Amino acid sequence: METIEVEIFNKTLLKTRGWLKDLMEELDWEEPHKAYLALRAVLHVLRDWLTIEEAAQLAAQLPMLIRGFYYEGWDPSGKPLKERHQEEFLSHVKGYFKNDEKIEPERVVRAVFKVLSKHISQGEIEDVKQTLPGNLRILWS
Repeated sequence: METIEVEIFNKTLLKTRGWLKDLMEELDWEEPHKAYLALRAVLHVLRDWLTIEEAAQLAAQLPMLIRGFYYEGWDPSGKPLKERHQEEFLSHVKGYFKNDEKIEPERVVRAVFKVLSKHISQGEIEDVKQTLPGNLRILWS
């Protein structure tokens, strides 16, 4: 049977691989799966701290595959979370890596934010940053 390739799926796979490659370079990691987990963890925590409108606006600029795992398991009720401290944000990210004590959540968050800044429009990044408390904005530098 002949394999049918759909252009849009090939394009989103290439873009997603590019994002993961960028993240692996930022973190000096060699494991794409670990980079995927880091990207997914930070996106989930970020999504839950954004207003529903801002979460959707950010999602609109994500590649289709990344947008899929961004929305995976999302329950928009009670969002944004009422938590507003950097430590709480980092704790949620760390929770995705319960079995990996070597993970430095702040380093992971900074790396993911850097990759987002590379691939998402500056205007949208500024909108996201303005939605977050000041103590989280500093992680975007």
